[in-house]
Amino acid sequence: MDYANPPYFLLFAGLLIALTSGAAFEATLKGSVNDWARNRSTRTLANMRGMSLLLPFLGICLGTWLFLASGISIFGFPGAIAFGIAFLLTLLTGLLVWTQLGQILIQLEQGGSKALDLDSF
Repeated sequence: MDYANPPYFLLFAGLLIALTSGAAFEATLKGSVNDWARNRSTRTLANMRGMSLLLPFLGICLGTWLFLASGISIFGFPGAIAFGIAFLLTLLTGLLVWTQLGQILIQLEQGGSKALDLDSF
């Protein structure tokens, strides 16, 4: 990256990508859970993490990666290092969130919404 021209465009583009993908992710997840709650279908909630939910999640990860990499490079890090650090952070965080989502969906399926009562802790 050029130090005279920080990647502000990539910063805002990444933020926009992450926010719009997050809205799509929220709508898809809510719709899937509501359909499951209404029908109690044999299809488990954990299996609902298919392509319809994975695609917006990957959009969130892509936007986050661009946002982080641009933010790091604005502080003077070379582009390759900034994108590498941001990729590792995004990958590890994304894997953690995806795994936690699967566990929460399994808890919701086994115990209903009362299984997620956080006030009991």
